[in-house]
Amino acid sequence: MARFGDGLALGPDLTGAAESSVRQALAPLTAPPDLVCVFMVAEDSDAAAQAARRAAAVAREAGARVVVGCNGSGVIGGSRGVEETSAVSAWAGSLPEARLEAFRLETLRAEDRLVVVGMPEGHDDDVVGMLLADPYSFPVDAFVERSAEAMPGLPLVGGLAGGLGAGRTRLLLNDEVFDDGAVGVVLGGPVTAATVVSQGARPIGPDMVVTKADENVLYELAGMPALEKLEQIVLTLPEEEQEMAARGLLIGVAMDEYAEEHEHGDFLVRGVVGADTDTGAIAIGDVVEVGRTVRFQVRDAGAADEDLAELLNRFDLSPVEGALLFSCNGRGRAMFPNSDHDVKLLRRTFGPAGVGGFFAAGEIGPVSGRNHVHGFTASILAFGPAARS
Repeated sequence: MARFGDGLALGPDLTGAAESSVRQALAPLTAPPDLVCVFMVAEDSDAAAQAARRAAAVAREAGARVVVGCNGSGVIGGSRGVEETSAVSAWAGSLPEARLEAFRLETLRAEDRLVVVGMPEGHDDDVVGMLLADPYSFPVDAFVERSAEAMPGLPLVGGLAGGLGAGRTRLLLNDEVFDDGAVGVVLGGPVTAATVVSQGARPIGPDMVVTKADENVLYELAGMPALEKLEQIVLTLPEEEQEMAARGLLIGVAMDEYAEEHEHGDFLVRGVVGADTDTGAIAIGDVVEVGRTVRFQVRDAGAADEDLAELLNRFDLSPVEGALLFSCNGRGRAMFPNSDHDVKLLRRTFGPAGVGGFFAAGEIGPVSGRNHVHGFTASILAFGPAARS
C-alpha cells in the first residue's frame, strides 16, 4: 500500500507541468493525499504563481488538507534533480491520522525589533515542522536559531526559496500565493518521521578546545594563537587537502561536549571567514564560547558523497516510505557531475520511497537537537510506516 509519491514535469508550459507533476505524485497513493508539496523553477514569478495555483487546485480536488510549496533554482522529483530549467516537482503523502497545521509567518516591527507572527500554538505531540522562507523579507536565521524558545523540542526542516531575486519569491500555502514571509506546516499526532542533515564536510586535524574568543572571533585554540594553530595543522596535511583548505576552509563546532567521540553529524559546520595576522585571530561564521570543542573541516564532492552515504546508512528509520529533500543550490552540478547525486543516493538507500524537494538557497534542519540554517547541505525529512494513535 503506497502512502507517498513524487512527480516531475519539464517544459515551458509551467501550468501544464504543475498539473502533470501533481497527478504523477498522486498516482501511486492508495488513499487520498493529506499533504502535497510543490516546487517550481520558472523564468518569471508570475508563471511560478500561476503554476502554484494550478498545482494547489489539482491537489485540493484530490482531497489534500495542506498544500505548500515555493519556487527555487532547481527541483527534485521523479528520481531526478533539475536545475535552471523550467520544471515543477510534486510530492504527496497520505497521513490520515496525523494533525496538520498549516501556517503563514509575517514580520511586524515593534519599537526597535522585529516580531514574527503566525506560528500555530504548540502541542505535546508535535513531531516535526516544515518551513519554506523568502530569504529577502524574512529573518530566517534569527527565527530558526531561536526556534527552541517558541517551539521547544520541535525539529524544523526546509529551505530558503527564491532563485529569481528580491521580490520575486513565490510561496504557496493552500489556495494562496505570497511574495514574502514564510509558510509551512507542523505535523503532529501519530506520525513516524525522522530528520538527517548532511553537511558534506570532512574533518582535518585534531579536536581542539577554544581557549580564548570574543563573539565569532577565535583568538586561541588549545592554548595557541588560533591562526598559528591553523597553519600548524594545514602544514601536516596531504597536498590535496592543503589545496582544499586553501579553496574554502570550514570549522565544525561540536554540539555535544560530553560525547566521548565526535562523528559525522556531531559538528555544526560553519565557514572560516577571515584572519588577522597581527593578532593571530580567525573569524568564523558563528558565535563560539570559550570551552567549546572545534575541529577544522574541508568540503569537496568526495567528502559530501561520503558524509551523506554514511548518515543514510546508519539512519534509524526503517523502512523509509517517503522523504522530502532540501539540497543546497551549491550542490547539484556545482559540486557533482550532475544534478541527480543526492536524490539517487536517497533512492539507493531508501528503495522505492517517494522522494521530492528542491534546490534551496539555504537549508533548514536540526543538528544534535538544535535547529539551524545551513549552506551546502542536504536536509532530509523522512517518513516511516504509519504510526497508530
